[in-house]
Amino acid sequence: MNISACIFDMDGLLIDSESIALSVFQQTCDHYGIGHQKPLYQQLLGTNHETTRTILNKELPARINVEEFTEYWSEHYSALTSQGVPLMKGVDNLLTYLETMKIPKAVATSTQTERAIGKLEHSGIAHRFSFIIGGDQIVHGKPAPDIYLKAADALSIEPSHCLGLEDSPNGVKAALSAGLNVIQIPDTLQPNEALLSLGHTVLDDLDAVVSLLQSHQ
Repeated sequence: MNISACIFDMDGLLIDSESIALSVFQQTCDHYGIGHQKPLYQQLLGTNHETTRTILNKELPARINVEEFTEYWSEHYSALTSQGVPLMKGVDNLLTYLETMKIPKAVATSTQTERAIGKLEHSGIAHRFSFIIGGDQIVHGKPAPDIYLKAADALSIEPSHCLGLEDSPNGVKAALSAGLNVIQIPDTLQPNEALLSLGHTVLDDLDAVVSLLQSHQ
């Protein structure tokens, strides 16, 4: 594995935020009286604001105003995450390893850039990345490859020499489409057979990524 740079997703990969997002999403669904909607939430994993709105416009009952729905969800999510979100297992270990090996790092997240920077600052790791690319910086969100291509370009590294780390199916598809070497660390959604057939590596946590990279030194 010839890796010259590493590009990270954020939610559910660096910070333990997906369980909070799911809980608040279900709270929002209950508020609007539409019951259990975890399958709908899973469609939204890894998507940017515009793609999320497109899916919600298609899937929510016509009586629901999508803008009001997303605003309610966003406000309650922000209230729970404004003081910082715990890091996922192995984050510090992997970042330290990459820094020791002088491998540059970037974040490619569907979250809007300003909000992503704030979340990473509150979690204490924003300064450890050369670039933070948010979903508002590209036209086509995940599963399109745009955000990973932009991150690789910012790092001045060919995508084929970048490692992409993801938790969601949409993110995996985006990184693979961009030509990255991809490792998935599943969080709230395990990969199905169709996703596994794409041929990427699946590991339990970021500590396992360190072990894999060390074995290829």
